[in-house]
Amino acid sequence: MGLLDKVRGEFVDIVEWVDDSRHTLVWRFPRYHNQIKYGAQLVVRPGQQGIFVNQGKVADVFGPGQYALETKNLPVLSTLQGWKYGFDSPFKAEVYFVATRQVTDLKWGTPNPVMMRDHDFGPIRIRAFGNYALKAVDARALLAELVATDARFEADEISELLRAIIAGTFADVIASSEIAVLDLAQSYDELSEILRKAVVERIDDEYGLDIPRLQIVNVSVPPEVEKALDTRTSMNMIGNLSDYQRYQLCQSMPVAAANPAGGLAGAGVGLGMGMSMAQQMMPGQPGSAAPPPPPSPAWHVCDGGQTGGPFDAAAITRAIAAQRIRADTLLWSAGMSGWMPAAQVGQFGGLFHASPPPPPPPSGDGM
Repeated sequence: MGLLDKVRGEFVDIVEWVDDSRHTLVWRFPRYHNQIKYGAQLVVRPGQQGIFVNQGKVADVFGPGQYALETKNLPVLSTLQGWKYGFDSPFKAEVYFVATRQVTDLKWGTPNPVMMRDHDFGPIRIRAFGNYALKAVDARALLAELVATDARFEADEISELLRAIIAGTFADVIASSEIAVLDLAQSYDELSEILRKAVVERIDDEYGLDIPRLQIVNVSVPPEVEKALDTRTSMNMIGNLSDYQRYQLCQSMPVAAANPAGGLAGAGVGLGMGMSMAQQMMPGQPGSAAPPPPPSPAWHVCDGGQTGGPFDAAAITRAIAAQRIRADTLLWSAGMSGWMPAAQVGQFGGLFHASPPPPPPPSGDGM
C-alpha cells in the first residue's frame, strides 16, 4: 500500500449517527485524529439534523437526507476551509447530530409544596406531579446555550432545569386559575395545556426546545388535610346524626342485655335507653312549629374508674331509683369544681336518705 492510499484510508468516508438511545438530544461525531474526506457521504436520518461547527461557529445545518460533502454542498465551509485540492485539503470541522424526534416519558414534580388560597379551606399547600415530552426545534440555540463542547448531551442533563421551570410555572397557573382544590381533578386537561404553553414560552427562544406534550397526573394535599376531608365525607354519608345515634343504640341493646356484669355499663345502657325513650316521647312532630324544650344540665357518671354520659337529671334519678347509681358513685356537671359522690349532690342527695316504706301489717286470723 502506498503512502497516498494510507492517507486516503485515514480519512472518514461516511458521517452518520445510528441512535440506540431514546434520551440523547445531541451527539458529536467522533472524528478524533481522522479527517473527513472530500466527497464523503453525510447521512442524516429522519428525526435528526446534521450540524457542522467550524472554529466554534455553526457553519451549515442539514436536514434528513444523504449528502456528498463537496464544495457545492457546503457554501459556507468552502470559504472557511478552502477545499481546492480534493482530499489533500480534508474537512476538519466538527459534526454534531441533533435528535429532532420527541423524547417521551420525562417526569416532573413540585419538590416543595405550592401555597394557594382556596375558597373552601383558605390558605393550603398542594403538591403536583406529571410527565412531559421534549423536542429540539432550534439546533443553533441548543448548541450555543446548552451543549457547548459536550460530545454527548442527554435529556437528563436539562431535566432538572425543566422541572424547576415547570414547577414555578405551575404555581403561577394554579394561582391565576382560582379553581377550588376539590375541583382541580376535573380540570387537569385544561390546566395541563395552559401550563405547557406557559413553559414553552420560557424555553423556546432561549434553549431551542419545545414541549409538545405536558400532563398533570395528580394534585394532592397534605395528609392532615386528606384526613379532614375523609372525616367530612364520612359525616356527609351518615346524614342525620340523631337517626344514626338511635341506630347505634338499637345495635348496642342486645349486646348489653347479654352482659350480666351490671355496674356502670348497665347504668349507662339504662340511662341511654331512658334518654332515647324520652326523646321519642317529646311532644311535637318533625316540621311542627313548637319550639324545643330548654336543654337540661348534662351529668357525667364515674364508677370504678369508668366514665359515662352526658345524661339528663331525669335519667340520673331513674338510675338511682333502680340502684344502678349508688351513694358513692361520683357525679359531675358543668359549673362544679370536681367530682362529688351522688349522695352529696344537692338535687340527688335526698334520694339516698328517703325512709323505706314500713313492712306490711300481719294478716289477722279473724279477717
